[in-house]
Amino acid sequence: MPDVHPSPADARARLVGIALICLAVVCFTLLDTTAKWLGMRLDTLQVVWARFAGHFVLSLIALRPWRNARLLRARRPGLQLIRSALLLGATTFNFTALRFLQLDQASAIMFTAPLLVAALSGPMLGERIDGRRWLAIGCGFAGVLVVTRPGGGIHPAAAFSLLAASCTALYSITTRMLAPSDSSETTAFYSSVAGLVAASVPVVWVWASPQDGLTLAGLAAVGAFGWIGHWLLIVAHRYAPAPVLAPFSYAQMLWMTLAGLVVFGDRPDRWTLAGAAIVILSGLYLLVRERPGGGRSEKTARSL
Repeated sequence: MPDVHPSPADARARLVGIALICLAVVCFTLLDTTAKWLGMRLDTLQVVWARFAGHFVLSLIALRPWRNARLLRARRPGLQLIRSALLLGATTFNFTALRFLQLDQASAIMFTAPLLVAALSGPMLGERIDGRRWLAIGCGFAGVLVVTRPGGGIHPAAAFSLLAASCTALYSITTRMLAPSDSSETTAFYSSVAGLVAASVPVVWVWASPQDGLTLAGLAAVGAFGWIGHWLLIVAHRYAPAPVLAPFSYAQMLWMTLAGLVVFGDRPDRWTLAGAAIVILSGLYLLVRERPGGGRSEKTARSL
């Protein structure tokens, strides 16, 4: 059983990791807010393309693969491309949903991704899921029903948020599957490849030249916010284990609600707040179960 009281050096490292994860969720909030704003002016595919083009360019600048050819030598290239395609799916579905949903609504549904990871980790990663975890997963999806209120609730585009959450969960699982074979730098570089290639051809048919500097800046910003957020996420996990960091990712719900109110004038209704609370509490319960002594080993917890 590991010491529950970390050393001063470990405690400082964890504080750095927590600070980085908090900055990452701010970046992801800015990404979704900018994408929703752009979606009112441009085709969703053009916004998706800008997201991946910016990510790819910044990866080239930061990683400089021409100086390190080993960076491009993925040991599992097929899985890398599948992971990149899943990120494309998550981004496309999410940006499509944001055209019709409030930021807080989309965010509440997207937080089902950790629940899906927990549900899929059994068949895909061979991890044991006990009855209490299944109960928490079920409660989380009940929270989604509260948010969406099928038959008389929010816009049907909520289905796209569920698809985005599903792609995000599979993206997380494939990231864990790649961890033993490929470096984080290699995985980060390949993240945008499939998305950029897949979006570059059809975007020609829907491309509309930005009519003002603010729209052009927004197209540049979606790529920057996405890349910076993912980079902060990777670095944060170098300083602290996932079970320590994950609860702070739920702060994104607060930032998304605030951004929706300030930028779009969207006020969250009681159903969204209640459903989001159920989803978040279910996710936090699963995180408690992931901690040492909570039903899984420290070794497994650190691999999340």
